[in-house]
Amino acid sequence: MLMPVLSGMRTRWITFVGSFVALALGVGLIAATGLALAATFDAPERGPERFAAAPVVVRAADHLRVDTPTGTRTKPLDHPGPVGPRTADRLAALGRTVEDRTFPADVTADPAGADAKQPRTGPGAEAARTGADAKEPRTDPGAEADPAGVDAKQPRTGPGAEAARTGVDAKEPRTGPGAKAARTGADSEKSRPGQEAEVRVGHPWSVAAAAPYRLTSGRAPAAPGEVVVTTRPGGAPLRTGDRVLVRTPAGNAPRTVVGTVAGRGFEDAVFFTDDEAARISPDIDALVVHADATAVRRALGPDSGMDVLTGHDRRRADPDPDRDVRALVSVNALLGTAAGITLFVSAAVVASTFSFAVAQRRREFGLLRTAGATPGQIRRTVCVEAVLVGVLASAAGVWLGAGGAPLLVGRMTEAGLAPPWFALGDASWPLHTAFWTGVFVATAGALVSCHRAGRTAPTEALREAAVDSRVMPASRWAAAVLVLLAGLGLPAVALAFDPGDLLGRKSYITRPMLLVVGCALLAPVLVRPVGRLLTWLPARLPGATGVLVRENTAAGVRRTAAVAAPVLITVALAATLTGTVATLEEARAAEARTATTADYVVTPGQEGRPLAPAFVERARAVEGAVVSVSRSTAVTVLEEGTALVTSEARAVDPARLAAVSDLPVTAGRLSDLDDGAIVVNEEWLTTRVGDRVTVWLGDGRKASLRIAAVLATGTGDNGVYVTRRNAGGAGVDRIDVKVAEGADRRAVAAALHSAGAATGTRVTTRAEWLAANGPGPNDPTRTGLWMILGIALLCTATALANTLVMATSDRGRDLAVLRLAGATVPQVLRLVAAEAVVAVGVGAVLGGLVAAVNLLVVWGALVLLGVMSAVVVPWGTLGLVVAAAALLAAVAAVLPASFALRTRPVELAGARE
Repeated sequence: MLMPVLSGMRTRWITFVGSFVALALGVGLIAATGLALAATFDAPERGPERFAAAPVVVRAADHLRVDTPTGTRTKPLDHPGPVGPRTADRLAALGRTVEDRTFPADVTADPAGADAKQPRTGPGAEAARTGADAKEPRTDPGAEADPAGVDAKQPRTGPGAEAARTGVDAKEPRTGPGAKAARTGADSEKSRPGQEAEVRVGHPWSVAAAAPYRLTSGRAPAAPGEVVVTTRPGGAPLRTGDRVLVRTPAGNAPRTVVGTVAGRGFEDAVFFTDDEAARISPDIDALVVHADATAVRRALGPDSGMDVLTGHDRRRADPDPDRDVRALVSVNALLGTAAGITLFVSAAVVASTFSFAVAQRRREFGLLRTAGATPGQIRRTVCVEAVLVGVLASAAGVWLGAGGAPLLVGRMTEAGLAPPWFALGDASWPLHTAFWTGVFVATAGALVSCHRAGRTAPTEALREAAVDSRVMPASRWAAAVLVLLAGLGLPAVALAFDPGDLLGRKSYITRPMLLVVGCALLAPVLVRPVGRLLTWLPARLPGATGVLVRENTAAGVRRTAAVAAPVLITVALAATLTGTVATLEEARAAEARTATTADYVVTPGQEGRPLAPAFVERARAVEGAVVSVSRSTAVTVLEEGTALVTSEARAVDPARLAAVSDLPVTAGRLSDLDDGAIVVNEEWLTTRVGDRVTVWLGDGRKASLRIAAVLATGTGDNGVYVTRRNAGGAGVDRIDVKVAEGADRRAVAAALHSAGAATGTRVTTRAEWLAANGPGPNDPTRTGLWMILGIALLCTATALANTLVMATSDRGRDLAVLRLAGATVPQVLRLVAAEAVVAVGVGAVLGGLVAAVNLLVVWGALVLLGVMSAVVVPWGTLGLVVAAAALLAAVAAVLPASFALRTRPVELAGARE
């Protein structure tokens, strides 16, 4: 049987070339994304960096551990505490210890003309705040920082609690296991326009040996005002003897570079004397202990709240040790989505192509049946052809994917979708998976078509050769109805019970696929009415072209459906994905515009860092300004006794919150928020005002808080609100300022900008802040989305061109009849192009309907979640996709038609298949 199949494939090679190319391209894309995806499963194995030469490192536990009936559950703490002085004294008895402190220390290389003294910041502020002699006022965790600088001793709040929280939260909050919010080294960046400071991090000199750092020039710092700096290619050209201005939480002060050390890549550091570092940042972040680890653990005890790190575990004390794993999460999601959509589009276009190819061969199958071929033989013939095409195309696709994977990874790193160090591994399973997936897709795509080909009687096949009729068997009707019911029913259930689930990326990427499949199955039925609608006006214009286009579209239902199917898929995906993302972005922007009523929003000059204490004091002292200070933190709850769920939270001053915001409260009152209360949103399991919930704060403390108010869920950005006492040690990272009624707006703005310039703080108007926090043209989400759509467009373009070449090449007789009836060659080519464009229009209309349903579902979910926002229709994207498809379709139809018309019409008309 193989030889007749091969002979038939050689004869009808043009029918199989398109299927081969489409499948090879799909397999290649799956192989390439699979190889890149496999590389995301294992982050690079990095050893300890900051404490590579330290024998034992002791630091506060960075994970919350809660015992449940199903086992111990863990979650990273948002703000692990410091090492207490009593713990440090106890460990000092075991051997030599070195105290590590980490704090922002931004450097301006040329302080000439800069005012090294801090300006006065209001009543009680220090007249000249410098790093050498200025101490931050200590504050109680339950009250806002006292502008007068009252020295308040902070009580201990459990194992690992801070012994003395300095300044207005001068310490950097931690943002993950072992991470400081002060981004160092790899995360450093040039300061924003108007600032000349190089972002760095400060440490005491004694801890430099733990990395180890070695002096490359000069000497160690020995007196206040002396520093040692790291150097790196491309960094500031600092040398021994330079005078620099260093900005720390204690203020700005000129200092002298007395030595340099070679940078180690993970941070840009400034080293101070141990005493000066202790004055700037009294809390001990980690303790290097030169003693046996067993003795250290024994001295601490089992419930100390401290982690004893040795060996590879010392990595947990590095700046942001999970940055590699976290960087791969988004890459993994992007590649997984791309592979899934590639598989879906490839399967759909291959199935459509095989279906059309089988429909074209009805006369051939009818003749075989007349000659005595059984239905089983017809089915086996089609299946064997599909397997052969699948094996050859999959092999070619694997080869393409292996060569294209490095290009894909390189493009992703260039676009910022993947970290610079991301590289392919040596996994081979994606190639095997892609190969067998291609074979399966080809075989499955031909099964339905070969089943119908085998069931067609000889006389019926010959009778149906001229005009398409009965194009929808009962089985296809049943499948289409079931898929459409699922595509419409699942969103309806989600709207009724969990509308927030419809806004997740997995939901709005996978949901359109059911509707796409349903409409594709119904395409033979929908093509005729949609085609007549699109050709209604052209058919009434002078000339016969419009009428012929209408009638040919209606008569060649299978041909039109085969052309419309890939366009339907692409338009539906493009409109749904880009439209949903744009609609959600607009909804979030609308929420922000409504919730934020402040005139000015103040944020740190360096993302992730707290605001300078000096700025906080100066802002509070600005006359005519209503200042609301807030902090980013987190709270964790144990849901249903089994799962720890962490929610982002903000610690605010309830008395000032109402002046600068208008939050969507659905129950309770924001004014009832106090140190014993919490504001939650409707996603929480407990949402009844007055009920108490047990939470763990950002530093691991357990608290029972009363629900004071409940917020609407919205797009998910309406988080949790607590007071500063429950902030878990977080530093001030945002200030909302409202100009009081009757106050001088210009004077308030001038005072804020002056304070911001002196402390490296970003002061923006409300409009500027909203614009800066909105999505930009280089947003990674948009870039990744366009990469996914590009893959779909590539598959669609291949299928579209292939189908039209097949269809046009098979219409030699039709074209010859037109020529014999008096039509000129240009007229025939215009007719062919018009028919192709109408078929694209049919696919665009059906795809637009699918997209409209999905966007309405998103809009309905937003309304139910309390967000009133318009649906954003990506007209530009849709126009570009449809125009490109129409142009490609016209070219793919005209080229084979022009070659066919080179033969004399009489010869074409008399040619036999």
